[in-house]
Amino acid sequence: MREGVIHRRTDETVVECRLNLDGSGGFDVETGIGMLDHLFEQLAKHGAFDLRLRAEGDLERDAHHTVEDVGLALGEALDQALADRAGIARMADRTVPLDEALIHVAIDLSGRPYAAVDLQFAGTMIGELPTQLVAHCLESIAQEGRLALHVRQLRGENDHHIAEACFKALARALRDAVAVAEAETSIPSTKGTLTR
Repeated sequence: MREGVIHRRTDETVVECRLNLDGSGGFDVETGIGMLDHLFEQLAKHGAFDLRLRAEGDLERDAHHTVEDVGLALGEALDQALADRAGIARMADRTVPLDEALIHVAIDLSGRPYAAVDLQFAGTMIGELPTQLVAHCLESIAQEGRLALHVRQLRGENDHHIAEACFKALARALRDAVAVAEAETSIPSTKGTLTR
């Protein structure tokens, strides 16, 4: 079982994350930010991952530290679960619609963190989640997950739909990229490693 378990504690947040890449889409998520919970539930369900995520943060200030640290913890759990990344498909992309919104996500589990996120939200908040933190969360996942992540908004007017389609597209792309081919044990890189 490919699983990552992370306990992240700072003076600003406490985050516990358990991610099983070979799950069935089960989730148990509580971050204190309802919309953030919803996005990570999409990630688990549509990625067919099992995810348990708990976060307590300084929400009396704002959502920034909680969103950032949840993204970092999820990325770190992903990296841990992938281990040496042998046998994985490595690269994948998905385009996902949600009503009028259409989002394209391409990823490479290259071991090298990079994020290019191009989203245009109409408002500043989705529930208790600042819209500018959607991109920051995705960037945090890419940083600690050590993956190249490209997110493009092709269409979209409703901010909830745009954010949700992002995480659904990421989930589907991750599901494809982490898939292991039967009898495939090699590292999918000519340099022989994806860990450094």
